[in-house]
Amino acid sequence: MKEDIVIASNIFTEFLVQRKHRKTPERFAILRKIYTFDKHFDAETLYNSMVDEYRVSLATVYNTLDLLLEAGLLIRHQFDGQPAEYEKSIGTTIHNHTVCTICGQVKEFTDKKIRKAVQSKMFAGFDSTHYSLYVYGVCKKCMKKNK
Repeated sequence: MKEDIVIASNIFTEFLVQRKHRKTPERFAILRKIYTFDKHFDAETLYNSMVDEYRVSLATVYNTLDLLLEAGLLIRHQFDGQPAEYEKSIGTTIHNHTVCTICGQVKEFTDKKIRKAVQSKMFAGFDSTHYSLYVYGVCKKCMKKNK
């Protein structure tokens, strides 16, 4: 959504100014590209999707991912020994995942009961902003293979 990119750009600009980092075109190109993705992605996928359009190095991608994480504009997931995956945080607050322990497939799902239970939970001295839930098991495809 275009509105999410504007919000994320404003937050990132403020973050960079406060921490006295440079506001480079490459950093904002990476941010814009990330906010076009609808699913999880890893650093290599992001880099490969940009290499033909922008002059960015893989190191710049990794460094910018770190800055975006610190700014709260990305969420990092580490699924059972897989490379780190990321997803945008603006416009998404619920992160429920099933993770297959055989093939590594990750699927997001929504569940109103789970969301309601987490949102109604009061944590002492803690104001929650979002959450992630990982449910590990075996996917339907791997169950069929193992029969």
